[in-house]
Amino acid sequence: MKEMITFCEKCRKIVGYKEEDKILKSELKGKSYQYQGKIALCEECGAEVYVAEIEDKNLKLLYDTYRKENYIIFLEKILEIPVKYAIGKRPLSNLLGWGEMTFSRYCEGDMPSKQYSDILQKIYDEPSFYLNILEENKKRITELTYKKSKEATELLLNEKNIENKIDIVIDYLLYKCEYITHLELQKILYYIQGFYYCFKKSYIFAEDCEAWVRGPVYPTVYQKYKEYQFNPINGVDDWDDTLLTNYEKAVLDSVIKNFCCYSGKTLEKFTHSEAPWLETRGDLLPTESSNRVISKELIGNFFCDIKSANNIITPSDIEKYSKYMFEKNN
Repeated sequence: MKEMITFCEKCRKIVGYKEEDKILKSELKGKSYQYQGKIALCEECGAEVYVAEIEDKNLKLLYDTYRKENYIIFLEKILEIPVKYAIGKRPLSNLLGWGEMTFSRYCEGDMPSKQYSDILQKIYDEPSFYLNILEENKKRITELTYKKSKEATELLLNEKNIENKIDIVIDYLLYKCEYITHLELQKILYYIQGFYYCFKKSYIFAEDCEAWVRGPVYPTVYQKYKEYQFNPINGVDDWDDTLLTNYEKAVLDSVIKNFCCYSGKTLEKFTHSEAPWLETRGDLLPTESSNRVISKELIGNFFCDIKSANNIITPSDIEKYSKYMFEKNN
């Protein structure tokens, strides 16, 4: 426990002190501000004494009050930005077109102008805004710095979109595929989940699929698109390219190229010969309805085995497995 002692000018000696809350009033940039701070009082004579730690805290409280009343970004958020986007202080300044040491000074407590503060606040709040700056100004930083920061930003965007990620994936499929039926969509989602996991060891969306008679089915997706029956689902005309990372798009594009070329019935046959659906169905009759969940762990482990057995190194290698499955089932 820290010893609470300091020098008392009145007693002319080292004394113990106690802290007391007090409403303080100070001037900053020509304006007076009031805030809740602390003072230190000598335990022997009761006079106010100087304690560097308390004065530093009060100064921070004054600056925080100024920031709050003038809508200036807080120091804690400024310090979090380079960590959040995996970029150094100087490279960030260069990326923004500021003086090389400008952002470093802000990290040390200097107050940014309202204009610069608004930019930093928007960067803190909106990864997509930062990504646009990164793409537009990437020539101002090294290639390695750019790649590292872009990867961190794309992960943030991925986390932000996780709650509706399956809808984002479906929209991408409907944007890229000229023709896709509901049956094909269900199977493609299953393959996307499995192949994404074998590369990244994480699931691209949270939803579970069930072992229905006609293969893996995502129930919420079924409810949304069941009215199409065997007809193609209406496509999507517009797409926001920031909603998926480059790696996610690489996996999706390879699955589209190598599996969407087959009919829904062929894809159904593929899944009927794979362990996740077979093991989950167990002893059920071929035509027996079921809502048994195919666990994501089972899907992930199966596709990791597929990746190893077929020497699948990059998303483009998914072609090896799709060709193998077609030959096996025909």
